[in-house]
Amino acid sequence: MHRGLQVAAEDLEFRTLRSRGPGGQNVNKVASAVQLRFDLESSRAFTADVKVRLRRLAGHRLTAEGIIVITSDLHRTQAANRREVLERLEALIERARTVPKRRIATAPSAGSRERRLERKRHQQRIKSLRRAPPADD
Repeated sequence: MHRGLQVAAEDLEFRTLRSRGPGGQNVNKVASAVQLRFDLESSRAFTADVKVRLRRLAGHRLTAEGIIVITSDLHRTQAANRREVLERLEALIERARTVPKRRIATAPSAGSRERRLERKRHQQRIKSLRRAPPADD
């Protein structure tokens, strides 16, 4: 479990991969990239509405089996990449826990409508001045 991450350790699976990032020749020998697999579907850590928001926010990182896959090869060390994937998962979960505010539809005010029309009239005047004057025959 990570600092503020309230997910059971058995729901998280770490895999190491060969990195494509910085590291010179070392990149060919050491598996420094980390892939975190979080089984969202079987996790009991979240309510149904948080799971729905997590699925939407995860986007392409969510597999058909309901597993969120986050990969990092930004850093040269496995430990740093491990921290990176945990922080990304934590940020994703925090965003999903925040209930979006309901938008209340409002009509534009009379003043804003008038300002919009005035800008349109002004733009129309500017464009009309750009036109070539009518040819006198």
